[in-house]
Amino acid sequence: MWARVRDLLPVLLAWRAAGDPFVLATVVAAGGGPRELGAAMAVRMVDGVPGEVVGSVSGGCVEAGVFEAATEVLASGRPRLETYGLSDAEAVGLTCGGTLTVFIEPSTTGTSHLERVGEAVARDAGAAVVTVVEGPPELVGLHRGDGLRANGFAALADAVARDADALVEVGEPALRRYRLDGCPVPGKGPGRGAGWEAGPTGPTGSAGPIEPAGSTGSTEPAGRPTELAGPTGPTEPAEPAGSIGSTGSTEPRHAAASTDLVTVFFNVLSSPPRLIILGALDHAASLAGVGRFLGYHVTVCDARAVFATSERFPDAHEVVVAWPHRYLAETPIDARTAICVLTHDPKFDVPALEVALRSPAGYIGAMGSRRTCADRIERLRAAGVAEHELARLVSPIGLDLGAVTPSETAVSIAAELIAVRRRGSGEHLRDTEGRIHR
Repeated sequence: MWARVRDLLPVLLAWRAAGDPFVLATVVAAGGGPRELGAAMAVRMVDGVPGEVVGSVSGGCVEAGVFEAATEVLASGRPRLETYGLSDAEAVGLTCGGTLTVFIEPSTTGTSHLERVGEAVARDAGAAVVTVVEGPPELVGLHRGDGLRANGFAALADAVARDADALVEVGEPALRRYRLDGCPVPGKGPGRGAGWEAGPTGPTGSAGPIEPAGSTGSTEPAGRPTELAGPTGPTEPAEPAGSIGSTGSTEPRHAAASTDLVTVFFNVLSSPPRLIILGALDHAASLAGVGRFLGYHVTVCDARAVFATSERFPDAHEVVVAWPHRYLAETPIDARTAICVLTHDPKFDVPALEVALRSPAGYIGAMGSRRTCADRIERLRAAGVAEHELARLVSPIGLDLGAVTPSETAVSIAAELIAVRRRGSGEHLRDTEGRIHR
């Protein structure tokens, strides 16, 4: 699993507290490979040279290039966008094909947003770090809120704020283009890289930080703190009445034609998806371990207190003693939630599945033999569960791996969770055609 900003946060905050400069590289676009938007890598500088690396942006293909660029970015103080593509064995690039675009920014342009990211993570809440990654040079590296608004681009700041709220609800990072008047523009992103739509002026290259409007030579970094947006709405900095910037003027500091385009990356920091395991069995212990490894927040629930103990499920984030159907009726469930019913006991299964199948959960599976599963379906029909609701049930649970042991069964279930989430076929790759990674 690729590292994200939330994963690197403890280290980044420690570097910031110690006053150590660092460079943060974030994947803002990718195609044709097993890479995710928002994957992050950070390089700490010691005596002006790279001294420590955390995280990963490509699993090894371009880390060396990003590492080299980090020194240049910190020396110049200017963030920049780098695109890597197919390369030969001696060049920095993606030997397995595809493209990867990375935004590389120095901590010297402002990292105060990391505290706010930390607060959101501590609350287990979603947030979005919104950054201009391409456009007019004076805008590259600015963030939503005081970065854009204080420089006269209130319409753009408002537009990205609205989109940030919507993307937080979806829980996925995104790259979007806008005109400076805030109007969204169809297209895939910056004017770089294969398959990307070029803007009227082409790629901008590097750009440095700019001073706030009305700057008085403050010792604060020139870049702006990143603004966060959550489900309850973003918070904007206070501004003097009647002004757009901080100079008292109602005119933007930077005038630009409405046809100028900017590309904005929304780095959505979602709370972990939930894996709810019903039934405190050996299979549940194995599945809890695999689920935690895959990045789920794992809950094990069973009405039997003697079985539902933290000692038996050390990998679960929480162990709940309650009737499963009552727990499901009271706990938050969304489209990223996976519910696995492992008890194969009607008195537990049927009431729990009645609730689960009427919830927005993205995956609902139940363990049992084919006879048990068929009997369970009839009981659910008798309980009034509709056919379209029954169609959501994955039962028997898991992929056909020939699994026998609890650990093997957990791998089978986890493989199905991945296939559902990533829309995979579950077939042997050798028997498929076309791209391996969609």
